[in-house]
Amino acid sequence: MEFDDYQRRSRETAVYPGLGTGRLEYPALGLAGEAGEVCEKVKKILRGDALEQDLSKEALTMALGDVLWYLTAMCWELNISLDDVARKNLEKLKSRYSRNMIKGSGDHR
Repeated sequence: MEFDDYQRRSRETAVYPGLGTGRLEYPALGLAGEAGEVCEKVKKILRGDALEQDLSKEALTMALGDVLWYLTAMCWELNISLDDVARKNLEKLKSRYSRNMIKGSGDHR
């Protein structure tokens, strides 16, 4: 599946306050919450609480899908193509890598 296809299709399930108004509060908070759930699942795997590796992988797959959905909702509100986000991110990382600047902090390195 292509990102832009996912972005179009995910909009069919969007129901939240401020939908289509450019307001970011709801999708941003959803993104943070779902990212936190991913971290909780990884923590439990590290602690040894995961019942089976396959169940852990499935749970992480589902949680990462929710992260993707909220990221996509933010892109919708900002009128940004998810394909553009992915492409620009790879371009940024490739540039940093080629200049041996992949480590460190800050957006402009």
